[in-house]
Amino acid sequence: MTEKAGGTETHAAWGAGNPHLIVSSEDGRFTFSLEQREVAIGSAAGNALTLPDTDAVHATIVHDDRDEYVLTLHGEGEMNANPDADGTHEGDRSETLRTGASFTAGPWRFVFQREEFADHGRPFGGRQGGEYSDQPPQPRRPDYTQDRSGSERPTGVEIDEH
Repeated sequence: MTEKAGGTETHAAWGAGNPHLIVSSEDGRFTFSLEQREVAIGSAAGNALTLPDTDAVHATIVHDDRDEYVLTLHGEGEMNANPDADGTHEGDRSETLRTGASFTAGPWRFVFQREEFADHGRPFGGRQGGEYSDQPPQPRRPDYTQDRSGSERPTGVEIDEH
């Protein structure tokens, strides 16, 4: 969390928080860091994450301009979100990944992890702020399109998410 006058917020530098997937199957598990702007997952040789027993491009994860990681399932599999619900991304079977979100592709299970200080989905003050309690709204998210390097963001540059 970032300290600000009057409290804390969960807006960190673009790409901060060690975003990664914990990938598991019956044979074991490993960690895959989400360092690319777009990660294709499937059995095709050109994918960032190549896994047997999946479709050629089974899923993609895009690190978008709002510093969110957006999953789109192209093949069969389960995911946390209901893609038909209001507030989800346009298109089929997409969701914004939050810490602990999981999805499947073939025999593989994926769990998204990102340190809490950088996970925009956490409430104001994160767990220390008391989930399910009355909390003041967070300041607007910085305009991450101004600085893609992941360095400090200019102060006062904000975008309206709604």
